Amino acid sequence: MQTYTLLLIISCILGCSAQFYVIDDRIGLGREFDGIGGLSGGGATSRLLVNYEEPYRSQILDFLFKPNFGASLHILKVEIGGDGQTTDGTEPSHMHSKDEGNFFRGYEWWLMKEAKKRNPDIKLIGLPWAFPGWVGYGTQWPYLFPNVTANYVITWIMGAKQHHNLDIDYIGIWNEKRCDPTYIKVLREILDRAGFSNIGIIAADGDWSIAAAMLKDPYLNDAIEVIGVHYPGTNTVKEALWTERKLWSSEDYSTFNDDIGAGCWARILNQNYVNGRMTSTISWNLIASYYENLSFGGDGLMTAEEPWSGHYVVESPIWMTAHTTQFTQPGWFYLQTVGNLTSGGSYVALTDRKGNLTIVIETMTHNHSQCIRPPLPYFEVSPQMVTFRLKGSFAHLTDLKLWYSKLDFETKKDKLFELRSPIKVHNGSFTLKLDVDEVYTITTVTTGERGFYPEPPKSRPFPTKYSDDFTIDDPPFSEAPYFADQTGVFEYFRNSTDNGSHAFTLRQVITERPVTWARDADQTISIIGDYSWTDLTVSCEALIETNVTGGVFLAARVDQGGESVREAKGVFYWLFANGTYKVTNDIGGKRVLAEGLSGTRAGVWYTLTLSVKGYFASGMLNGYPLWKNAVVLEPKNGWAALGTLSFEYAQFDNFEVNAD
Repeated sequence: MQTYTLLLIISCILGCSAQFYVIDDRIGLGREFDGIGGLSGGGATSRLLVNYEEPYRSQILDFLFKPNFGASLHILKVEIGGDGQTTDGTEPSHMHSKDEGNFFRGYEWWLMKEAKKRNPDIKLIGLPWAFPGWVGYGTQWPYLFPNVTANYVITWIMGAKQHHNLDIDYIGIWNEKRCDPTYIKVLREILDRAGFSNIGIIAADGDWSIAAAMLKDPYLNDAIEVIGVHYPGTNTVKEALWTERKLWSSEDYSTFNDDIGAGCWARILNQNYVNGRMTSTISWNLIASYYENLSFGGDGLMTAEEPWSGHYVVESPIWMTAHTTQFTQPGWFYLQTVGNLTSGGSYVALTDRKGNLTIVIETMTHNHSQCIRPPLPYFEVSPQMVTFRLKGSFAHLTDLKLWYSKLDFETKKDKLFELRSPIKVHNGSFTLKLDVDEVYTITTVTTGERGFYPEPPKSRPFPTKYSDDFTIDDPPFSEAPYFADQTGVFEYFRNSTDNGSHAFTLRQVITERPVTWARDADQTISIIGDYSWTDLTVSCEALIETNVTGGVFLAARVDQGGESVREAKGVFYWLFANGTYKVTNDIGGKRVLAEGLSGTRAGVWYTLTLSVKGYFASGMLNGYPLWKNAVVLEPKNGWAALGTLSFEYAQFDNFEVNAD
């Protein structure tokens, strides 16, 4: 400490003057802190995580949720699956139709339970992006009958409790879509009647406009506990403050998880409160665990996109999160004495009102902290001396723990979440010399830890030879490993009409277009494999279940998914129930490469084999050539895929791919 003090003195002699900031609780406290969170969904962003083998899957979960280890998140927000494309894929609904319910589809139930295992106090939020078609009665509007939609959502809440012993803390409306005040009030009424008066409603997961409506309608204002906004740029509006409701950045970040992403995250975690009085910030997304060439690849707090290898990466945003989450908890309070630093950056201070104090300082520069949205106005940050004066309940403190991070864009040698020598407080004050792109946590809390596991396996591409016969009697998840549904829902299926070779299959089960959130395709499709695949042979047995108008396909070099799935190109080999086949260069079937008679019909199993090499593709049916040498000029690479002509039942079995 003597050397450090000497450096401070020399710096001041050279012209650096310290700026003074007071940390004081005598003037009262600010808003209650509600926690930092991550978002699984919107959509299918945790798809590949469930397919990791142990111990790697548990290690990843520890880095996300285990207290005093990694990100140590306070909140987990999940998508209430609605059978529709919601950014990187579809997540299945608990009610494909109004007459059935299944609370074991998908992986969000599992993820919530794993989070609760590690942190029983973690808060859980559910939010719909899409809805099954029946909720909208054939329209794209889920509020036609508000009580129907409310009961659909409450069925999910009840299923969480009855089947998984999960208590949902907050429920949302409809992600980033125009909200309906009548629906919000109906939802509140039905929640209360069902015994869920403790569940808070978040609205409207879009912009701030709901605030003005709340000021005009006291019943609406009473129904909403939290105003949740997306990508607010750290700013709020006066109408939101006037409602006296909790203000959250209920979706933020959405930025590639390199060091600039870490800078974005570090900056907004502080400034969402300093500038906007938002008491929670939730990252979209929780973890980049989906095929990287889908929309917003690599935008999670960490990366786990190779379950076949076990490889994962604990990215720098994890440690930016830890600077806040490991030293605060929901129920703490911000002090009123928080703000921006004179030479750039910001600081917040929080207390548990029991004597503990945590101060988080960030000095992120403009070019090193740009989030993907909104545009960031230019600002400057420069090295500076700061002195903090502790008053009120904190005046007696003499020692504080110091955790430090430096995003070093020059040397590329970051220092991430390091425990440094304690800070000595002299006469209620301490001084720091701050450089740019740094984060400091100064705290009375002694339980922080930088969690560690041995290096996971090395990265390697998807296997060039892969097969799945879907034979599993009691699957832990409804989806087959590595298949990522982009339109429609493909589930393990026990075929009670076939006790032979097709007793266990993969079935596409959505028969009407959902109330969509993002653009889907008119065809259903599930992708798998390596986006860099060029030459490959893929085969699969398929059963068309719809007479005359039904159809299925097998595909290679599929170049688009997510919100762009409608524009997907590739080599699509179609079989139809009307006795014909077609080969197209696009999922929409408009760019025809070959076509003819196949003799195929519904209710019969067929084996499709598609081979693509260079500029030519060929196809076999039941082991015999059906077409050959179709010219394929583009795309040059992409995933393998299977799917159906429309929203219709169809089954698939004995999938194989060889990309050697």
